[in-house]
Amino acid sequence: MTRRILTHEDVEKAVYGGCILGGGGGGWISDGLERAETALKTGVIELITIDELADEDYVTCVSMVGAPSAEERYIDEGQFIDTVKRMQAEFDEPIKALMTNENGASGTVNGWIQAAATGLLLLDAPCNGRAHPTGTMGALNLSEQPDYVSIQTFAGGDGENRIAGIVKGTLTKTSSIVRRMSVEAGGMVLVCRNPVSIAYAKENAALGGITQAIELGEAFLSKPKGIERVHAVASFLGGEVLHTGEVTGFNLKKDGGFDVGLVQLENVELTYWNEYMTAEVGGVRKGTFPDLIMTFNAKTGEPVVTAEIELGMELAVINVPKENLKLSSTMFNQKLLASIEPIIQKKIL
Repeated sequence: MTRRILTHEDVEKAVYGGCILGGGGGGWISDGLERAETALKTGVIELITIDELADEDYVTCVSMVGAPSAEERYIDEGQFIDTVKRMQAEFDEPIKALMTNENGASGTVNGWIQAAATGLLLLDAPCNGRAHPTGTMGALNLSEQPDYVSIQTFAGGDGENRIAGIVKGTLTKTSSIVRRMSVEAGGMVLVCRNPVSIAYAKENAALGGITQAIELGEAFLSKPKGIERVHAVASFLGGEVLHTGEVTGFNLKKDGGFDVGLVQLENVELTYWNEYMTAEVGGVRKGTFPDLIMTFNAKTGEPVVTAEIELGMELAVINVPKENLKLSSTMFNQKLLASIEPIIQKKIL
């Protein structure tokens, strides 16, 4: 049983470790650092392990939904808090804690502002210990519960793009509607969704995933800037550096609120759907989602997400086997993994 008050010393570790576990998605480092510091100015954030709560208590997930590269994306502190308060008013049981949907530069610290403002606890059990593209992949296998009614509150956008609301229905329908709302908001919305019991979270969440991100960030930041940081990450996670070289080909398209594309580094090909999905070296598959494929600036060691890629960049690519990650039950759901194949035109299963 563990309780921990999060501090300024945790911010950089959580954001950098989270960014790496984002696997190319999960938000921007600058956003994560800013929001975490804002949260610490707002109030106390208490991170707890799952055994601190009773099985019959309820936890709800907080998430960001949208395309990381969207230029008009906008979310603010009030919108973070609004989604949780809407959920508290709508759900008929008391909510004891918040859990983020995934690790990522923004994902790992999502929930910090909401917890600080509402006094809710923060659960060290993200819905997934790495970033993933779809809402159902971050829904703790609720897609396999035919009678589950999904509740999702959302807010985002600025000016005429500003929207907020609530949607209830099947998990597939509500997730699709929220994704569409992210497009209407200019590219991104904040979401509070899918309350579940602690007993259910124990069986399906990535227990200890936030702590892993903080410890990974510490290992990364303990080395001087440069390629040594990349090797420290690969060593900490039990992965390997696949390649270091120049980006010789790159394409990106926005498709239904997602970033979809391909990165070529000489004889290395990476596909992505927000997050990296496959890594091939000389036509040989080396990594397949939910393995962790991630890119870094080869000179500085700085993590580079898919939305930042440009031609001519010098990047290092790592791959970490899924067995070395803290993953949710959804990452072993064949139906959810099969949904990737028509998007990237590659085999995943």
